[in-house]
Amino acid sequence: MVVNNKVDSLSYDVEAPPNQGSSAGAAAAAAAAAAAAAAPPPAPAPAVSHHHHSVLELHKVSLPERRSTGKALRQRLAEVFFPDDPLHQFKNQSSARRLVLALQYFFPIFQWGSAYSPRLLRSDLVAGLTIASLAIPQGISYAKLANLPPIIGLYSSFVPPLIYSLLGSSRDLAVGPVSIASLVMGSMLREAVSPDDQPILYLQLAFTATFFAGVFQASLGFLRLGFIVDFLSKATLTGFMGGAAIIVSLQQLKGLLGIVHFTSHMGFVDVMRSVFKRHDEWEWQTIVMGTAFLAILLLTRQISARNPKLFWISAGAPLASVIISTILSFIWKSHSISVIGILPRGVNPPSANMLTFSGSYVALTIKTGIMTGILSLTEGIAVGRTFASINNYQVDGNKEMMAIGIMNMAGSCASCYVTTGSFSRSAVNYSAGCKTAVSNIVMASAVLITLLFLMPLFHYTPNVILSAIIITAVIGLIDVRGAAKLWKVDKLDFLACMSAFLGVLLVSVQMGLAIAVGISLFKILLQVTRPNMVVKGLIPGTQSYRSVVQYKEAVRVPGFLIVGVESAIYFANSMYLVERVMRYLRDEEERALKSSQSSIRCVVLDMSAVAAIDTSGLDALSELKKVLDKRHIELVLANPVGSVAERMFNSAVGETFGSDRLFFSVAEAVAAGACKPQP
Repeated sequence: MVVNNKVDSLSYDVEAPPNQGSSAGAAAAAAAAAAAAAAPPPAPAPAVSHHHHSVLELHKVSLPERRSTGKALRQRLAEVFFPDDPLHQFKNQSSARRLVLALQYFFPIFQWGSAYSPRLLRSDLVAGLTIASLAIPQGISYAKLANLPPIIGLYSSFVPPLIYSLLGSSRDLAVGPVSIASLVMGSMLREAVSPDDQPILYLQLAFTATFFAGVFQASLGFLRLGFIVDFLSKATLTGFMGGAAIIVSLQQLKGLLGIVHFTSHMGFVDVMRSVFKRHDEWEWQTIVMGTAFLAILLLTRQISARNPKLFWISAGAPLASVIISTILSFIWKSHSISVIGILPRGVNPPSANMLTFSGSYVALTIKTGIMTGILSLTEGIAVGRTFASINNYQVDGNKEMMAIGIMNMAGSCASCYVTTGSFSRSAVNYSAGCKTAVSNIVMASAVLITLLFLMPLFHYTPNVILSAIIITAVIGLIDVRGAAKLWKVDKLDFLACMSAFLGVLLVSVQMGLAIAVGISLFKILLQVTRPNMVVKGLIPGTQSYRSVVQYKEAVRVPGFLIVGVESAIYFANSMYLVERVMRYLRDEEERALKSSQSSIRCVVLDMSAVAAIDTSGLDALSELKKVLDKRHIELVLANPVGSVAERMFNSAVGETFGSDRLFFSVAEAVAAGACKPQP
């Protein structure tokens, strides 16, 4: 094809779309406008009539700048692993300035700390004390959920927040144990080791799994592989979180009813069977206290939800419930209400000597670490990005992964288990007016004071209160509106959501998570192997070709089949592309035969949405061309993007098609094909 080549404008008798009746003349004029920029009204003549009043200028498809293999590989790797170009800030800087920027990059506290002021401290102090009132009872409760001693929950609310305040890039994230990671760790480890019969071994496995979770998380951040976490789609997470929340709540029936002998299984059927089978162990005192405080906690949650300015009511309710119930339990001293018991005073003891990297349980700790690591990363990064978007600042996902990973690796050596950013505590932190990560330092300081001086006060805290706090915290994870929205927008997403939900509820938490990941991968494979393809028609009055299904006014051009490919062409979908085009061709030929129109003589592939193509895709285009050539049908390509055109011309496919089969736009391809003599 030659630049500035002129093609006579053309007009066509086009098929009118449904419900247009006598508007065929308008449609014909529209088709002419697509072939020529502004063709005059055609005379009632043959199917194709030539007019010389205006011309359509053809343009050559340009190739991108030639790149060496090394340069192309470097650019591709940079886009995959460094899309945010983190080294840009170091360009044209002195050595001293680069050192400062490096410190600020790896330790964000050096960036915002230099501008810290007493006014910011006042806000962070209030926020830190507020989330501490929530973190202390939740830490004790979530440790119980993971089948760990309650003190481990407080240890995990002290060291990790201090580390995150140095390394994290989020101002609003409140760090500590979370319900879902606690549930998964507890259920996975309990299948192999009983926390009651072998408490020391169970602790060793919990700390080792936390270490592996941290290694996994930090590795993803260091290797810039954060996109792996995105394989858990919003739909599958909605179902998984909802199912896990119900399982967590049902597990707390043991504490709410005062049952001593309870099933270790997590399935809905097993839990409910155990509840009714042990009805003789129900304690009415425990039921009354648990129901009353659960109602109070849920009421305060509703009050804060309806009036965000009253956030402090729901934030302080758990600690207030612990204090009041502890006083009542101390006064009552009823043996029917079980209490936490003695908790040791003092800061975190070292636990590096308890990490075990050999033996028969290593595979279990690695699997548990990866599972809990993925879940905690997903929650932490999602929460951080949510509040960052509200406050209009950026959170670096890879830096967050490294911060959370290092935090868990260090925590595993300081008697902590898996921690991350909690949504409930982060929401309270934001509502309380936090300005920087200093709120985490304030919270950790409050936990430290509790560890050093206040532990004896928790001796008479009823276990039933911890169950009520857990239920109140996780009930917000059941997103019924989100599931309803999925049903309305995308039925496949809703199916993924419900599959993950039922997998957790009826089988196990691990199976639910596996189903969630499997469905996410299946959806990706389905979209890759079955890309969206559409038949296009002309929009009257324009030169634009759009899907005839989406735009009812779009009209087909006789003799042409215009197919839009809306996906990259890879080995996984290349043969589907050929089969789909041939099926469209069969349908269009049948349509043309019924309407007594000319048969298809040219197939135009609109490549504008094809972002990439591999060798299998190129071979598929060659194969399609051979098949169509045998039927005396021409195959042309319109608007290939730079990378696709580059690969075509670097292969034999470019020679097969030649420049006369590559066009700048669909309109030019139609115009050039129409002026060729019909066979």
